[in-house]
Amino acid sequence: MSTPLFQRVLGAEFETLPSAVKALHTASGHRRYHGQVEVVRGGNPLARLFAWATRLPPAGQGEVEVEIDASGGEERWTRHIGGHAMPSRLWERDGLLCEQLGLVRFGFRLTVEQGAIVWRVERVAALGLPLPAHWFAQVLARESEADGRYLFDVAAAIPMIGLLVRYRGWLRVEQAAMPRRAT
Repeated sequence: MSTPLFQRVLGAEFETLPSAVKALHTASGHRRYHGQVEVVRGGNPLARLFAWATRLPPAGQGEVEVEIDASGGEERWTRHIGGHAMPSRLWERDGLLCEQLGLVRFGFRLTVEQGAIVWRVERVAALGLPLPAHWFAQVLARESEADGRYLFDVAAAIPMIGLLVRYRGWLRVEQAAMPRRAT
């Protein structure tokens, strides 16, 4: 599969995206991006449990490092925020962008709106058990560009629980693939 994952999912709409967003989603192999992030977490005990189950980052602001390894038709992302790693695996199925975050698997419908990629939940399963997608109607992610930087804004809330997390910030995408960090 030589066509990048997000280009496969978005089809012709991919070409309408700003250059920083396209650059992040067309590079192959392993690469690393750096930027800044602000994270706000919900205080409800159930929100904390869900955050643990999906490995969401802790509250705070500062540097973020995002490692993306695109190979074999899928991508593995690891977001390093405040000493916390949030790994996920992304692939395409049935026209949806699927993401495994900890114990939860999401199916996102991607659209391009006003030059930004917008992610909306269409399917969810926890530990392999389907959950009602309407519970996740307040989960929304947006990728855009400003001043040549890749911008991200992710907000997740669930009815009767409230805010799970909101993290937003930017990455520099002009960097080429970089060697893996030592483990």
